Amino acid sequence: MLDKDLLDQLKTYLEMVKEPIELVATLGDGPKAADMQAMLTEIAALSDKVTARFDGSNPRQPAFDIVRAGTDIKVTFAGLPLGHEFTSLVLALLHVGGHTIKEDEDTVAAITALDGDYEFTTYMSLECQNCPAVVQALNTMAVLNPRITHTAVEGSLFQDEVNAKNILAVPTVYLNGEVFGQGRMDAAQIVAKLDSGASERAAAKLTEKEPYEVLVVGGGPAGAAASIYTARKGIRTGLVAERFGGQVLDTMAIENFVSVPHTEGPTLAANLEEHVRQYDVDLMKGLAATKLVPASAPGGLHTVEFGTGSLQAKSVVLATGARWRHMGVPGEEEYRNKGVTFCPHCDGPLFKGKKIAVIGGGNSGIEAAIDLAGVVGHVTVIEFLDVLRADEVLVDKLKSLPNVDIIMNARTTEVLGDGTAVTGITYEDRTSGEIKQLDLQGIFVQIGLLPNTEFLKGSVELSERGEIVIDARGATNIPGIFGAGDCTTIPYKQIIVAEGSGATAALSAFDHLIRTSGSTTTV
Repeated sequence: MLDKDLLDQLKTYLEMVKEPIELVATLGDGPKAADMQAMLTEIAALSDKVTARFDGSNPRQPAFDIVRAGTDIKVTFAGLPLGHEFTSLVLALLHVGGHTIKEDEDTVAAITALDGDYEFTTYMSLECQNCPAVVQALNTMAVLNPRITHTAVEGSLFQDEVNAKNILAVPTVYLNGEVFGQGRMDAAQIVAKLDSGASERAAAKLTEKEPYEVLVVGGGPAGAAASIYTARKGIRTGLVAERFGGQVLDTMAIENFVSVPHTEGPTLAANLEEHVRQYDVDLMKGLAATKLVPASAPGGLHTVEFGTGSLQAKSVVLATGARWRHMGVPGEEEYRNKGVTFCPHCDGPLFKGKKIAVIGGGNSGIEAAIDLAGVVGHVTVIEFLDVLRADEVLVDKLKSLPNVDIIMNARTTEVLGDGTAVTGITYEDRTSGEIKQLDLQGIFVQIGLLPNTEFLKGSVELSERGEIVIDARGATNIPGIFGAGDCTTIPYKQIIVAEGSGATAALSAFDHLIRTSGSTTTV
C-alpha cells in the first residue's frame, strides 16, 4: 500500500515511539477497506511497539483508532490519511505513542485544564493544505486531555454524510454534533474558542515582558525576514503574529520563489518558522494587534496593544500582511462556506461535477479556474474589466479548456441561495446595464487582497487603499516605525518582494537604533 520510501521514513519515525500503541480498524466492505487493512498491516510490521487488529466497532467504515495500549488516549481516522494528511498520521502515531508534543507551555497547560467532554469531528479533504493543521491540532488535544476525542473524516469517502450536513468548505469542525468552526485553526485558537479566559490570560502576560529593541508585528515572509535580520544583529527582538505564515498558509503551489523550483505554502511557512526559531527571537503566536501608540517623544518607547495586553519597543516593524478581498454584495456573507469560498485548492473537490464561477481575471483567478476545470463540471470566469489581467500563458491555457466560459465587463451584484446553499449569482452587464442571472452551485472569489491595517488608523499614515505608506527604506511617517510586505505601499505583492522588504525594514530599524540617543544596542 505504501511505497518503500514512505515505509523507510515511517520506520525511522516509529523508533521514537515510547509507549505501545494499537491500530484498531473497522474495515467494512467498501472499496478502500482492503487498502486500509494493507496500510495498517504494513505500519504494524515496522515496529514491535505497534500492533494492528481488525475487530473495531466504528459506525464509519473504513476507519481506525490509534490507541495508547491500556489507556483512553486515542485519535481516529475515518478514511485513509494519505496525501496532505500523511503527516497527520505520522504525528498521531508518535504522539499517541508518547513522543514529546511540540507545543508551547501555555497552550499545553490550557488544553489539559479544559473541564468538560469534547467530541470533535473534522471533515477534511486530502487535497486541502489547511486541513492538516486542524487535524493535527485536535489530535494533539485528544492526546493531552483524555476527555477530548477527535475523528478526522475524509470527505470523499463519506460523501453521503458530507452532503447531508451540506458541508461545502473544508476543514469543517463539529463539536458535540454542532458546527464549531471552518478554516485553518491551530491549537491555541481552538482553546481560545473553548475558553475565552485563555486568550485574555495570554494577552495579559505580554505586559510583563521587558521592552524590545525591535518588535515585529506579523509572521508572514516579511515579518520572518525582519526578525531574522534584527536577531542576527544581536539586538533584543520580539515577533508577535495572529497566525505564523499569514497568506502563505493559503497558497498551494509556489513556483516563482527564486532558487526553490516548487514548494507549497504550508511547507514554506513551516520552514520560515523553523528558521526564525534558530535565532534568539521571542516568538508569540495567536495574538492580533488592536492598537499602535507611537512614542510620545523622540527616542521613547512605542506601544502595541493586543486586547488586554501590550508590548513596548524602541522600534517597530509592521508586517501584518493582507487577506482576501470580499465582493461586498448581498448574500456573500450569508453563503460564505455554503458555496462562497476563497480557496480553490481546499474546497474544489467538494464541487466535483458542479457548475461554479470564479470571480476575478487576475493571475489568482485564472489559476483557480484552470485548477477547478479539472474537478468541477463547468467554470465561468467573471471579470469586471474588458480584459483579463492574468499572464498571457495562463489565459491561453484557460481558453484551451472545453468546460470554461469567460464573461467580461461584468459586475457581480448579488449571491443567490435557497437558505442552505448557493444557487447562483446576478451580475450587471457593464456595457448594456442589463442585470443577468447565472445558475451556480459554487462561487470562488479571487479579486485581490486587503491590507490588515485597521488597527493603525490614526497612528501612522495610510494610503487610500489602507496600505502603510513607506519610503524606500521601509520608514513610515513616525520615526522608529517601519513597514514591510503586503500591508504596505510596495507595488508588488509577492513572497520574494515581501521578504526583501522585511530585510530592508529590519536594517532600517537597526540603523535607527544606533543613531537614536540612549539606545542600549551594542554594535
